[in-house]
Amino acid sequence: MKIIQSLAAIAFWKQVVAAFIIGTGLGIIAPQFAVELKPLGDLFISAIKMLVAPLVFCAIVVATTSLNEGNNLARLGFKTILMFAFTATIASLIGLAIGSSIDLGASMTLQSTEVNEKIVPGFAQVLLDMVPINPFASLAEGKVLQIIVFALLIGVAINLTGEKAQPLKSVITSASEVMFTLTRMVLKLTPVGVLGLMAWVVGTYGLETLLPLAKFIGAIYLACIIHIAFVYGGLVAFVAKLNPFTFFKKIVPAQLVAFTTASSYGSLPASTKVANETLGVDKKYSSFVLPMGATMNMDGCGGIYPAISAIFIAKLYGIELEMVDYLLITFTATIASIGTAGVPGSAMVMLTVTLNAVGLPLEGIAFIAAIDRIIDMMRTATNVTGDLATAVVVGKSEGLVDTNVYDSAEEAEAIKS
Repeated sequence: MKIIQSLAAIAFWKQVVAAFIIGTGLGIIAPQFAVELKPLGDLFISAIKMLVAPLVFCAIVVATTSLNEGNNLARLGFKTILMFAFTATIASLIGLAIGSSIDLGASMTLQSTEVNEKIVPGFAQVLLDMVPINPFASLAEGKVLQIIVFALLIGVAINLTGEKAQPLKSVITSASEVMFTLTRMVLKLTPVGVLGLMAWVVGTYGLETLLPLAKFIGAIYLACIIHIAFVYGGLVAFVAKLNPFTFFKKIVPAQLVAFTTASSYGSLPASTKVANETLGVDKKYSSFVLPMGATMNMDGCGGIYPAISAIFIAKLYGIELEMVDYLLITFTATIASIGTAGVPGSAMVMLTVTLNAVGLPLEGIAFIAAIDRIIDMMRTATNVTGDLATAVVVGKSEGLVDTNVYDSAEEAEAIKS
């Protein structure tokens, strides 16, 4: 019992890294025994699959219905979410470009029991397949695109129905919270799943399977830096018509907190202080946009990360991606980043959605989960930068940014106080 309590006291990311190291060590030292641990990984993958359909449905319905609250708030919320969706789309495109241009895992090809011969439909057929003929069958079969479309339509219909639909809205909101709790429970199995899958992979294919991970980390960091500098900087400069260098200089404290804590929620106090005291964003809007951004704006987790991860896993398993697959990755990464980002461990859930949509093996998650902390630091810094950029750009369009405060050179004293 004391051993279990001691293990529980260890930081979760350290548990995952330890599982990665132990699994790898077993694969090297005792490959025959390591191969027998694969059911542990299969259990984890099955539990993740169990979450996807109900979680995505509930989360996206709740996100859609949240827009229907008051005229001014609805307009401000719409502009804010539109900004989130736009930057998430650009983030996924940047991720696809970086992932496609770097040799991620192509030197090593694995096998997966989940992969069948890919039959690539035409674009028109993809659009037709997005509409569920039987929504319950789509939920049962885990057809992610159809679930997303159905959830969006249900959310819109609830908003249009009004008061009579409030009981259904309450039920789905409660179901969403239950799914978040269940997700927390399942994600506690991550160390077990990583240990089983890594032991099996290294025991079967050898240590060289781990070499592509360095390139993968570099690709994530490079894509995030490009997104921060050119997308956020460009929006501040050309849409808000404010000095982007001032913006980047003033948000450094919030970025450092985000990078070190790897938590968008944990960064909220620092982000709020920066937004109000150094960027001049109205407190009423910052108190709205920053918590919303911590929940819904996940360019690092929901745009760049799934795009590069999908390409990495596809190359690792020797699977060719077609143009339709890239379009599906962009679409699912954008929608999932808005619909499921409030979930603890949301990056893994969002990645699962994307992998499911294009038929890629979920076993590849084990590689990425093992180095998730290193990646999560940069992902979170990107997310928080996006929250603050949205606060400035949308706030400026609504007259909610004090440009005198923004242009002042006294940010250091305000932040340190």
